[in-house]
Amino acid sequence: MDALKNGVDVLFVLLGAIMVLAMHSGFAFLELGTVRYKNQVNALVKILVDFAVSTIAYFFIGYLIAYGGGFLVSAESLAARSGYELVKFFFLLTFAAAIPAIVSGGIAERARFGPQVAASFLMVAMVYPLFEGIAWNNRFGVQDMIKDAFGENFHDFAGSIVVHAVGGWIALVAVLFLGARRGRYANDGRVTAHPPSSIPFLALGSWILAVGWFGFNVMSAQEIGKVSGLVAVNSLMAMVGGTLAATLAGRNDPGFAYNGPLAGLVAVCAGSDVMHPVGALATGAIAGVLFVRMFTLTQNRLRVDDVLGVWPLHGICGAWGGIACGIFGQAALGGLGGVSLGAQLAGTVLGVGVAVAGATLIYLVLRAVTGLRLDQEQEYNGADISIHRISATPERDAGF
Repeated sequence: MDALKNGVDVLFVLLGAIMVLAMHSGFAFLELGTVRYKNQVNALVKILVDFAVSTIAYFFIGYLIAYGGGFLVSAESLAARSGYELVKFFFLLTFAAAIPAIVSGGIAERARFGPQVAASFLMVAMVYPLFEGIAWNNRFGVQDMIKDAFGENFHDFAGSIVVHAVGGWIALVAVLFLGARRGRYANDGRVTAHPPSSIPFLALGSWILAVGWFGFNVMSAQEIGKVSGLVAVNSLMAMVGGTLAATLAGRNDPGFAYNGPLAGLVAVCAGSDVMHPVGALATGAIAGVLFVRMFTLTQNRLRVDDVLGVWPLHGICGAWGGIACGIFGQAALGGLGGVSLGAQLAGTVLGVGVAVAGATLIYLVLRAVTGLRLDQEQEYNGADISIHRISATPERDAGF
């Protein structure tokens, strides 16, 4: 029976890893559909190469920092319990690799390829696993200190803070270091629109992410015996709430409509295992409005050229999700309890702090050593031609 349970757990986590791996194609198509035609190839290549680099970084360094165990042992040891530790690594890797995928959308159209790949490696090797270990493995005793202060541990079931807020705030730092795309903001205050190149591809990316998210959240149980239908339905309700709220707040704009479900899903990750479905619906709806308002504010008023709006989507909605867990997870509001608003605030602030400090250090060093962005001519020609020597539409460009 032990062997059967181990085998079932391995299959369960493996299926989750495959679903979250598929989400990375969603990241790729969401970015492809949002950027201009001359940067579509770059969007596709970045997501794939970043995932490969993240695998190396997390296998050799990141997992060791977060969980204190490595894989440079015999294959016989690795195969114990039907290889459960290996598929757990695979599953958690797909979370870690979401960090550079999130950042990629913010800095699209003007980032140099090599320095960003280096930044991806460093983020996944050191910055992300530092907070991952604190939140999910009580590294350095931080969770004990939070519990002593607030009565409960910081709770983040599937990564509203660990993955999304950390990734979103790292992306904000990267966007600020690179600056706006040339021509985006005029000296007289005008904002030049760069509309999405393909709403169908943007929508495809959103759908892929939304479907994969049920693996992201539900399989975060990491054992078949801990799986909960509550997580699945809470994810669904938050997705629906985010969709409707963003569509209304965004006045039927398709870009907002298709980012709305993602905002809701980002926000519900932390408390999806403790909220009532009505609380999850409210969490998602608030996240949908937050995304629309913050995207508009950052782009038009603050003049922060975050191409896909990854800071509002992941950074702000992720932080809201951490806090919402401490609100709607309370038994008084229909939740299962066992959460504290104070602990959620403390963990959220800590996650944001680790992300901002780590990203600032990485981008300071890279800017000083190699530079971060394409030159003016390369940016004008587009990252596809400048970096990859081919466009997404070579036949049209050649006049065939």
